[in-house]
Amino acid sequence: MTQPVHTNRGFEHELTTLRERILLMGGRAEEAINSALGSLEDRDVALAERVKAMDDYIDRDELEIDELAQTILATRQPVASDLRFITMSLKIVTDLERIGDLAANIAKRSIELVGMPPLTPGVNFGPLAKRVQQSLREALDSFVERNADKALAIIEADREIDAMNAALFSDLISRGSVDTATLRVLIPTTSIARSLERIGDHAKNLAEEVVYMVRGRDVRHRNAIRHSRGDQS
Repeated sequence: MTQPVHTNRGFEHELTTLRERILLMGGRAEEAINSALGSLEDRDVALAERVKAMDDYIDRDELEIDELAQTILATRQPVASDLRFITMSLKIVTDLERIGDLAANIAKRSIELVGMPPLTPGVNFGPLAKRVQQSLREALDSFVERNADKALAIIEADREIDAMNAALFSDLISRGSVDTATLRVLIPTTSIARSLERIGDHAKNLAEEVVYMVRGRDVRHRNAIRHSRGDQS
């Protein structure tokens, strides 16, 4: 779907700035996840500390974007699709801020694990992490493209993330029941799995917000997704 065209260039500039700031924040959140996972894989404490510092920038992004969106709402009194875009921006940045928090949590847990012997066999976070990162990337793409169909596919794919996390969590818990000495290592490890699953939840939230922004449909309940397909409002 194409962007609406405005005769008021000042208003158009403000909307463009808002969109670009959201994408910058989204890119920062993606970078935080990548770096957090890198710190985990390489047992790199310095990289993990950088992720924790990066979270402060993401928090600042949220505050500044909130202020910009609120100013536009107050001074421009937008209607229709512009109003949906601005109000959804306020929700989108909340999800991105939480993703930053979760990336920082992964970094913190990776620091804890550096001081502990690795589990044998090792824990393979790769498939879950890759799927979560894919969902976030596609959610941001759907926002840029104003593509509700792509966003709907992300919402439905969240079930796959939940299933992958459940299988990983089950494996970790079974290890603890067999060898109680591993429990100290399992606590931060299961926290990382949970953080990845929660990032997937926030990617799904982003996709839901895109659907509402483009089509004016609330698809937070799954039975609404079917009815939303094909709508062009």
